[in-house]
Amino acid sequence: MNNDPFQALQRQGFHVSPVHIGRLSELVDMFNRTSQHVIGEDEFTLEEYMLEYQAPGFDLEQSTRVVYSPKNAPVGVIEIWDNESLPVHPFIWAVVDPTWEGRGIGTAMMTWALERGQHVLSKVPQELRVSVRSAVTQNYPPAKGLLEHFGMQPIRHYHRMVVRFVEPPPPPVWPDGISLRRFDPESDAEAVYRAENEAFRDHWGHVELPFDEGFEQWKHYTLQHPDFDASLWYIAMDGDDIAGLATCKDHRPFDPQMGWVSILAVRRPWRRQGLGLALLNHAFNMLHKRGKSSVGLGVDSTSLTGATDLYEKAGMCVERTTTSYELELRGGIERMTQNVSR
Repeated sequence: MNNDPFQALQRQGFHVSPVHIGRLSELVDMFNRTSQHVIGEDEFTLEEYMLEYQAPGFDLEQSTRVVYSPKNAPVGVIEIWDNESLPVHPFIWAVVDPTWEGRGIGTAMMTWALERGQHVLSKVPQELRVSVRSAVTQNYPPAKGLLEHFGMQPIRHYHRMVVRFVEPPPPPVWPDGISLRRFDPESDAEAVYRAENEAFRDHWGHVELPFDEGFEQWKHYTLQHPDFDASLWYIAMDGDDIAGLATCKDHRPFDPQMGWVSILAVRRPWRRQGLGLALLNHAFNMLHKRGKSSVGLGVDSTSLTGATDLYEKAGMCVERTTTSYELELRGGIERMTQNVSR
């Protein structure tokens, strides 16, 4: 008996293989056709996706599949991000070209990914809970229906929030004793990573990684990002201690007028003192001075640290929502952060 989930597609002339970097530009074009269909704009660049697929420990051969049409055009891609040393929540990302929906491509890819996801159980101690996760933007019906067909349930909502400038943003008001300095990637990388990681321990979904693994991933996704700009990284200091930080980019893919706050983090001893708002307003001012007409960021809609309240106070509004879904593979002790005293 052949249990290949792609067998029915192959009988219709489709063929399937892992991602090949040499065809990445075709895949990115297809990703953007889909994002145009769902949200009305391009979201992906070749440079960012090259960085994604070169992530430490990620195995294209084992963890990706591309479905090609009978005419050899990519019509579906699926990835399962199971490359952490303790993969308690591997993440599935899938896309089907909108002109090829309803042909069973998504179903075959999800069947493959969920079968692949079973292998993480042997990597995780028996007492720990394991689940696979995925996400749907704007509750897009075909994607939502596909995940729910496989028994996945919505667990969390994430917002893209945006402020659009009609006048210069207000100046930051810094708490007593706080000074600001720029980030030096040569001397500050480890200290900034430790401060950011500590702050995000209080965020729902955080799973602590061993230092070497986490630091390597952080450097890959930040310092090696094609849009990395150290002049837009701001560190709030209280004496010799990092109290908080903001890391920004001066544009979004295909929207040069929108700046972006990638990370806004305040360590627990310095919360509830106005530092988060000061960092945010400083970022707004710096991006506004660069000619940006708007600034966006992503946030957990029910942030354990009250981030959504802060962003609304700063004049930001929800522009788009993504829903996170989950399917439990094994019950047990949940290793991720689930709640925190505010």
